[in-house]
Amino acid sequence: MKLGFAGLGRMGSRMAANCVRAGYEVMVWNRSPGPVETFVQAHGAKVAPGPGNLAAANDLVVTVLANDEAARAVYLGPEGLIEVPGANLLVEMGTMSPDLVRELAGAAARAGKSFVDAPVSGSTQAAQDAQLLIMAGCEGGAYPPLAEVFDAMGRKTIWLGSAGAGAVMKLAVNMLIHGLNQTVCEALTLVGRAGISERDAFDVFENSAAAAPMLSYRRALYLDEAGQDVSFTIDLAHKDVKLALALADDLGVGLPQTQTTLGVLEHARSAGFGPRDMASILAYMKGHKR
Repeated sequence: MKLGFAGLGRMGSRMAANCVRAGYEVMVWNRSPGPVETFVQAHGAKVAPGPGNLAAANDLVVTVLANDEAARAVYLGPEGLIEVPGANLLVEMGTMSPDLVRELAGAAARAGKSFVDAPVSGSTQAAQDAQLLIMAGCEGGAYPPLAEVFDAMGRKTIWLGSAGAGAVMKLAVNMLIHGLNQTVCEALTLVGRAGISERDAFDVFENSAAAAPMLSYRRALYLDEAGQDVSFTIDLAHKDVKLALALADDLGVGLPQTQTTLGVLEHARSAGFGPRDMASILAYMKGHKR
């Protein structure tokens, strides 16, 4: 099967590489050329000059895009993935708003194509190791090629039944992650002011009832954020939390803790932390006085 892949950022490049390793004939496209050149040199993939060309030349196209704006540009319009004849199955695996997912699914259906939202949960290391959790907004078995493609990228796929369900679930998962990130940074700030080393405190956290997988795989980032590669930025965390709160408004759900998390992210961004890893909230909190 010919597989198109659009979006070669921190996650997408690793996911596409795993598809190459799994034996798929992969063609790639990215809005900026640098990541494409790097990917082709490393993996020998073919290159599409635009999203429409990606659709025309492949059976299935996977996208891992940064936000709703990017998704609109890639999917809609006369040279977008939906309007150009070709790939009849389109799969978006980034974090999008449920409203946009439903819009894209409707547009795809009118063009005789199928659209599936299948965002992922996991670190860049999980993406590299094909250990992502995939949350698919369709019934299991609805599109037989998908299970094998997802198996090339992830450790487990949960089939959530309908378009948009994957996007909703991803926002809920990211709410938990960003809330935990905020609490961990506050806890480390507290114990540090009390004279306990962050390393000792982290040992306690990892062995306590509050332990979660992200504590272990992000340990180095919390203890030495400046010395690590960026995994997930404050800017992206801000985007995620805003999308979750917008959905909550639509559904009439109050999310007071998430609203507080958003406030901290906004203050951190205004202080210049936006491009840094979300673990830099610890550095922000250390400089924040009551």
